[in-house]
Amino acid sequence: MTHSIEQLDYHALNAMLNLYDEQGNIQFDKDKLATHHFFRQHVNQNTVFFHDLKEKLDFLVQQHYYEAQVLEQYDFPFIKQLFKHAYSKKFRFQSFLGAFKYYTSYTLKTFDGERYLERYEDRVCMVALTLAQGNTKLATHLVDEIISGRFQPATPTFLNCGKKQRGELVSCFLLRIEDNMESIGRAVNSALQLSKRGGGVAFLLTNLREAGAPIKRIENQSSGVVPVMKMLEDAFSYANQLGARQGAGAVYLHAHHPDIYHFLDTKRENADEKIRIKTLSLGVVIPDITFELAKRNEDMYLFSPYDVERVYGVPMSEISISEKYTEMVNNAEIRKKKIKARAFFQTLAEIQFESGYPYIMFEDTVNRANPIAGRINMSNLCSEILQVNSASEYNPDLSYRQIGHDISCNLGSMNIAMAMDSPDFAHTVNVAIRALTSVAQMTKIESVPSIEKGNQASHAIGLGQMNLHGYLAREGIYYGSEEGLDFTNIYFYTVTYYALLASNQLAIETKQRFKGFEQSKYATGEYFDKYLSKQWLPKTQKVHQLFSQSNIHIPTQEDWQKLKLSIMTHGIYNQNLQAIPPTGSISYINHSTSSIHPIVAPIEIRKEGKIGRVYYPAPFMTNENRHFYQDAYEIGAEKIIDTYAQASQHIDQGLSLTLFFSDEATTRDVNKAQIYAWRKGIKTLYYIRIRQTALAGTEIKGCVSCAL
Repeated sequence: MTHSIEQLDYHALNAMLNLYDEQGNIQFDKDKLATHHFFRQHVNQNTVFFHDLKEKLDFLVQQHYYEAQVLEQYDFPFIKQLFKHAYSKKFRFQSFLGAFKYYTSYTLKTFDGERYLERYEDRVCMVALTLAQGNTKLATHLVDEIISGRFQPATPTFLNCGKKQRGELVSCFLLRIEDNMESIGRAVNSALQLSKRGGGVAFLLTNLREAGAPIKRIENQSSGVVPVMKMLEDAFSYANQLGARQGAGAVYLHAHHPDIYHFLDTKRENADEKIRIKTLSLGVVIPDITFELAKRNEDMYLFSPYDVERVYGVPMSEISISEKYTEMVNNAEIRKKKIKARAFFQTLAEIQFESGYPYIMFEDTVNRANPIAGRINMSNLCSEILQVNSASEYNPDLSYRQIGHDISCNLGSMNIAMAMDSPDFAHTVNVAIRALTSVAQMTKIESVPSIEKGNQASHAIGLGQMNLHGYLAREGIYYGSEEGLDFTNIYFYTVTYYALLASNQLAIETKQRFKGFEQSKYATGEYFDKYLSKQWLPKTQKVHQLFSQSNIHIPTQEDWQKLKLSIMTHGIYNQNLQAIPPTGSISYINHSTSSIHPIVAPIEIRKEGKIGRVYYPAPFMTNENRHFYQDAYEIGAEKIIDTYAQASQHIDQGLSLTLFFSDEATTRDVNKAQIYAWRKGIKTLYYIRIRQTALAGTEIKGCVSCAL
């Protein structure tokens, strides 16, 4: 039997994860063996051999695989020492999928794609050398944090750092579209330019006049938002990052826009091909007033953006519909139509049942929590980026009359389990903040000047987290339990303090702070009220023990008071600091549960290109602790929302929150979950997933989160 197992290939061994042994146990050892065989049977045989590091680096630079400027920032003895340091860590992939995903999607390959030019340690070193920008101390710290699994850069950063032929280091972009043809034309060009560089792009459609609105005072001329959506979808389909990442886009529309039903209908299964949107993601911006109207079973008025801008002198996205609703209803100069508020939410749930879309942004919740001057009116492709923007103005030749402020997402995530094991938690957060800040500093998107201007002004980043469920299960805590919620609250409370501390240190070192700091709630000190008004401590003995045994200092009110004074004096370097992306590929490489939501299955099944099905065991799962690994469908929407609500109160941006429902769920269940999320202070909702059981009754087709 041993001999026959040894003869199996890595794919067959990995598949044995889905087969229980005679005692009813999961065969975790077969996945370890699959990883070993993958290297023996495939990786080692297809990796280019070099006699030493100098020969390797010289070859990779000369043949235009590596960017020479990255290596020229350091002397060779340091580079050699750094690579030696990385290899001394004896890194091993913890799952077959992690290894397979790395060698399929991240490592440097020969131009014909046939052979490998990097091991994992090489990629880590090139990322560290790139992001450290010549700082040897930071480069060493980055190697330590990444190779230990405590911090993982997002896919564009980890994929592209140090490579000569590469896309950008950033994950995604957010842009406004204004109500004129120049802005629409610029948007299509921006979709092409940014998608070519590997980014996902979201556009705000709220300010576009509705179908039938006048153009130059001639009635019934505007085609509305759907034709613009079709143009954007075509642009994303055409452009991708050298075939490495498919173009991906999203569009956001306000719930009180007159085209809202046309917008949603584009995702119906039976939609006419002329309007059907296949690949573009949809998001709806919903203010408090919409829920209140539904609660009272009243009509819901939709307002013409053309008239709103004419009356108020600013685009519709700049106005709080909740505050101005009654005033706008009573204003005869603003054209409007009405629908039933409850019918709107019913339609929303129907579309989500069919397609998983739209995403939802709770507009007023987002803006109440926003510490930065200005309005947030949209989110991104994964619904976790929440930043202020401003409009651009154009000349007839499409040149800029006034460059506005658009948004880029500089992302990376900490592994909660590994961070809790860190010898210095504050240091881990500090290095992660500095790594992401480097991405912001190095990003120059000249093809879209509003993105470049926004990034240079804000230095905004999004430090994410993953492996919450894996960590809780490892420590014997059920996801969504009292102890689980307590841990989530205190963990994110603690991260927030150290992230702000790191950004304050950067401001002191660089003598710079983000543009607009003086108008922020950080400058006034208002931001710190919630942390100074009470003590934030673990409520359960278990969570107290976890932080104590990890030797992690939970910030006190005195710590916050000291930090408040320093920030009010010196500022912070980054306008935004935290955002929780869904994570995807990086979770597998890092051996984490995705983001902070529960697992979709104890043994997740993924389809990976030509190899077909690949099986991924939940991190830290054993046959003894399997009962802590309930999946997201079993745990249910309320406990997931409760968990995200604990984290949300500390995070300045958003959290990518997918809701999971059993196959017996109805649209009423979806509506109830949305209302519950709104009441709990959730900022955004990502996908809706309905469990679908295969005919065999053994396989669950779960969702695949966007691979950040």
